[in-house]
Amino acid sequence: MWGRRRRTGTGERSGLAWIGLLLMAVSFVWLQATAVPRSLTRLEPEPPPSRPFAIVVIDAGHGGQDSGTTKNGIVEKDLTLDVARRVERLLQERGLVVALTRADDTYVSLQDRATMANNQPESVFVSIHFDDAGRTAPNGVETYYAAHPISFPERVASWLPFLQHTSSDPPNLESQSLAAAIQESLTARTQAANRGTRPQQFYVIANVRHPAVLVEGGFLTNKDEAVKLANADYREQMAIGIADGILQYRDTLLGKETPLAVDLPAR
Repeated sequence: MWGRRRRTGTGERSGLAWIGLLLMAVSFVWLQATAVPRSLTRLEPEPPPSRPFAIVVIDAGHGGQDSGTTKNGIVEKDLTLDVARRVERLLQERGLVVALTRADDTYVSLQDRATMANNQPESVFVSIHFDDAGRTAPNGVETYYAAHPISFPERVASWLPFLQHTSSDPPNLESQSLAAAIQESLTARTQAANRGTRPQQFYVIANVRHPAVLVEGGFLTNKDEAVKLANADYREQMAIGIADGILQYRDTLLGKETPLAVDLPAR
């Protein structure tokens, strides 16, 4: 009986020893698997990126069944696509990566346009439109930016009006700076009346997480301005102005802050 007990105790101790060794082995493997190799650790901060944004998203307003404004024989959706393609070409010639929210006469919802921009990790968003002033005939160009991007709680509040309140978010300075750069360059190029930059919570820019602006390139309801917009050379100057504004904004972010040289068209 005593001999049987001693053998049992020895077996138990042997089993415990094997379990201990197994736990030690598992712990060693786990530590090796989760350890960060020394070659991958950084003792110094990462250098600043060589470019402030990776891609420019150009949004040609309207499209498909959504024609936009149709005045004086001009259809807005056709103008926006024409100018967007010109801006795309000019920026690509300067080495920038460009994406169009639409490349032909197709309908793209506002939500899909914003989503396309948000799917890019680092981008700027420029939406191109033309204005309609009803019976009056103002003229000139203006650039809008969202005062602040719309947050998820604000979306909920928009569904439940009794929850709405004044936003405490900080001003959207990046979008404001992009709008100012484009507006300055665009008016210098086209010599159009400068209507300035304005904050406005348009869906297509307020729902983009990156710097985003909406350019109103002129009034189709103004006959003189409509004549200019029907001219391909004028639209090329407009595209150059928008592209130069984007480049100026990029240079500002890079710390150059050098104003672009602008060749004014002869008058």
